[in-house]
Amino acid sequence: MSAPRISICIPTWNGERDLARLLPALARQRVEGGVEIVAVDSSSKDGTRALLEAAGARVETIPQSEFGHGRTRNQLARLARGEVLVFLTQDCEPRDADTLARLVASLAEPRTAGVFARILPRADDDPLTARTVLDHADASETPWVGEPGADAVRFNDVASAIWRTVLLEVPFPDFAFGEDVAWARVVLERGYRVRFEPRAVVYHAHRYTPAQAFERYRIDAAFQRERFGRILRPGALSVMKGIAHELRRDVAHMARHGGWSHLPRALVLRSAQVRGQRAGSRG
Repeated sequence: MSAPRISICIPTWNGERDLARLLPALARQRVEGGVEIVAVDSSSKDGTRALLEAAGARVETIPQSEFGHGRTRNQLARLARGEVLVFLTQDCEPRDADTLARLVASLAEPRTAGVFARILPRADDDPLTARTVLDHADASETPWVGEPGADAVRFNDVASAIWRTVLLEVPFPDFAFGEDVAWARVVLERGYRVRFEPRAVVYHAHRYTPAQAFERYRIDAAFQRERFGRILRPGALSVMKGIAHELRRDVAHMARHGGWSHLPRALVLRSAQVRGQRAGSRG
């Protein structure tokens, strides 16, 4: 059997609920050249594997302790047979039937190693979660190209397309966080480009508890400090300004879209988020 042009690569763990949305959305995709689904599952205890196999996916299982954001995606690349690797997280959902086709079309631009999609919240996400997603650069409608030698580096493997030959040449680094941005920095140094394709849209959001927000933003700030020398929150004044900024953005969002009952939660959540940045900045 001839190899498909596109391999959809999904790392999974206890993803039955998420896959019930993702897999039907993938079945609706209109993509030329043939598609396969490959997954590396971290020993799920629910019906993840059964759902994947029912959708025709090839699945490899690893112990949960062996999962790594970079190393597991590299394993997926070795398992895949397509010339284009479309990486998706189990909890994202393509919005349109041509989402993957738009990603792959943008990948054909000269010297492009990878393309990543626009990320939007779902209609039923709470206002704090929605605002966090909408304020991120990856929710923008403006295309962006990362050029060799540029200081600004972006990439997001929540939903992305990468040439398999490039990823085998430059695999994801084995980092606990930020493997996608670190990979993009290396491929830019190798003379490639990376692109943000806002016409390819996926839904994706996380509703964090304060403790989860603290840890998520601590890890991100530590990554920025260790890998790029950026200090996101250098001191107490920066923390106070950060909390005030986040709350102003929440209030502005609620003024447009409603959800004032979430304001008390905003005070706790944004404080935890910014204090996490401070902790990660300090090391």
